[in-house]
Amino acid sequence: MHEASIVTELLRIASDECSKNGYTKIDSIKVIVGRATGVMTDALLFAFNVLKEDTLAKEANLIIEEIPVRGVCKDCGKEFESNENYLIFECPSCGSFSVNIISGKELNITEMEVSQ
Repeated sequence: MHEASIVTELLRIASDECSKNGYTKIDSIKVIVGRATGVMTDALLFAFNVLKEDTLAKEANLIIEEIPVRGVCKDCGKEFESNENYLIFECPSCGSFSVNIISGKELNITEMEVSQ
């Protein structure tokens, strides 16, 4: 489960930022997770709840916002979106296999609520 290593890094980054800015407690962490990352959000939440115990985030909530895969066709120029958990390799409008993925690969901390 690579979600555990992702959560380990997420908690390290969040804790480092808190310590740098004089905060001693993390109340919540919000992340965006693109569907094209292959990250299973249920597994991410489970790993967070297990691994947060001995950290500044021991009482924190993890808020996950999923971002759909969006692409644009290089041939017809149409933009499209998919809520599937995989990359799009074919344009749904013209059938071309020449597409650029423009979103869905994100995995970022977007917000944190902290206290002293």
